Amino acid sequence: MSTPSRYASVLRPGLFAGQLHWVTGGGSGIGRCVAHELAALGATVLISGRTQEKLDRVAAEIREDGGTAHCRAFDIRDEEQVKAAVASVVAELGPVHGLVNNAGGQFPAPLQAISKRGFDAVVSNNLTGGFLMMREVFLQSMQQHGGAIVNMTADFRNGMPGMGHSGAARAGMSNLTQTAAFEWASSGVRVNAVAPGWIASSGMDTYGGAMKAIIPKLRQHVPLRRMGVEAEVSAAICFLLSPGAAFITGVTLAIDGGAPLGDPIFPSIDHERSKPFDGFHRAVEPEVLKGAN
Repeated sequence: MSTPSRYASVLRPGLFAGQLHWVTGGGSGIGRCVAHELAALGATVLISGRTQEKLDRVAAEIREDGGTAHCRAFDIRDEEQVKAAVASVVAELGPVHGLVNNAGGQFPAPLQAISKRGFDAVVSNNLTGGFLMMREVFLQSMQQHGGAIVNMTADFRNGMPGMGHSGAARAGMSNLTQTAAFEWASSGVRVNAVAPGWIASSGMDTYGGAMKAIIPKLRQHVPLRRMGVEAEVSAAICFLLSPGAAFITGVTLAIDGGAPLGDPIFPSIDHERSKPFDGFHRAVEPEVLKGAN
């Protein structure tokens, strides 16, 4: 399949024209992909993260493709930094129409090996920081103007062995999504979440040791017999931000190829029938998957 020269979104051109959409963790991986799709659909995109250089590279890509992008470098775990960043963005760019709470991260470890410091760090990254972003965007913009929020969780349907700290935080974010959806509905704000499974993204290259050896084999545990791609997560996020999802709020949408389904007694069947959505023209295969069968 040939690579398109622009983002090949399934949503209509100009869908988000005149709107400001904020993607946290937009300097790499799924966040980078979402930022590109939103810009391709006409949005003014604000990407944020902790590393200015990464943000600048993605913003330059978006502008090269004809989109509009702005950057803010700050730490979502720091309450005062979040308050100041949201105030700055609203003052400069106007109301925030959509927030994609994508920033996060974790490290593999069994529960007995996780220190309190490590546990707190992962919860802060994947739950507390997202809460701070939601609250401030709501208070400083969406409470007055409405909007849509999509939170990032993960595939915790059967627990998260080896990443219990992340599973706890992600499950907390899913519950927080439900509460916010109820409490903020009267302000015209919808709040949903996505729960990606094994997605071929740059984040896979951050793992070493035993986890690095396992990653190329993960597809064998997915009924669709492949990993997902960033564009498949982005498509779901952009739909949930869109008017087509106007009656959807408080849900967590699994994007995991059915990995948690089934039973070892009834193994899934090998096949090559599931083909990925080739939407992101700048997608890069993770190094850990190159050459994998």
